[in-house]
Amino acid sequence: MSLAGLRLRNPVMLAAGTAGYGREVSGVIDLDALGGLVTKAVSVMPRPGAAAPRVAEFRGGMINAIGLANPGLEAVASDALPWLAANTRARVLVNVVGNHVDDFKEVVSRLDAVAGKDGFELNVSCPNVKAGGMEFGADPGALTAVVGGAREVTSLPIFVKLSPTLADIVESARIALGAGADGISLTNTLPGLVVDVVRRRPAVGFGTGGVSGAALRPVAVLATWKVFQATGAPIIGVGGISTADDALQFMLAGARAVAIGTAALRDPRAPERIVRDLDRWANRRGVRSLEEIVGALEWPS
Repeated sequence: MSLAGLRLRNPVMLAAGTAGYGREVSGVIDLDALGGLVTKAVSVMPRPGAAAPRVAEFRGGMINAIGLANPGLEAVASDALPWLAANTRARVLVNVVGNHVDDFKEVVSRLDAVAGKDGFELNVSCPNVKAGGMEFGADPGALTAVVGGAREVTSLPIFVKLSPTLADIVESARIALGAGADGISLTNTLPGLVVDVVRRRPAVGFGTGGVSGAALRPVAVLATWKVFQATGAPIIGVGGISTADDALQFMLAGARAVAIGTAALRDPRAPERIVRDLDRWANRRGVRSLEEIVGALEWPS
């Protein structure tokens, strides 16, 4: 499978935030059996993250409020990426976050020459502190500056991860691509609130959190279809994928790769099982390459 110039052995990846930096899951997931992984977030400075509890399940999915906890740019450059370079052949995208426009450029610039990664995923759902907390992806000027700044300091593929709550996700995708992005990740989590009725408190320590799992999938598949129809850009589909059928929905809608998150947390065998099941599905239907079905959704007339 080809993804913005990267050759993946298969279209199944691990989603940002759910697989750490690879080492954390290497004992239970064979990284080399997958197409790739997206690392946990990387910011300029270390982030302690949100208060516990950070994760809670509900019927239909999971809510999390991790707070983008990570060890910071220098620790990732000196430890996490060298480990990936020595221990996996899977493609690696580094997920990048920031409080300010220049933070993204700084992280990408510092990591560009470090072995162990093949590209970057910019999480523009973060709040722009200098713009009153508006997320970067919702501000055309900030989005252009974030992507353009990263493009200036790397020739590696750049994916931009967009929020499903954007007023016009297609327009945001167009802006990101116009500023130099090679592809789009769809989608980030939905904001939500799960209440512990016994304690009469939110189920996660931060209060609100990001909703993932099966409840997110139809939203993300629709976003994938819309952006693919409008742009034809390489897309990584993310959201509620736990079976090969789920992955196929994204691919038929236009995704060239899919990233598994919540399902891998619940069952680390799920990503490899999805790889095998996709292969069986293709063989049964005479599909020589899954690239044949990308964007092949037949819309009702």
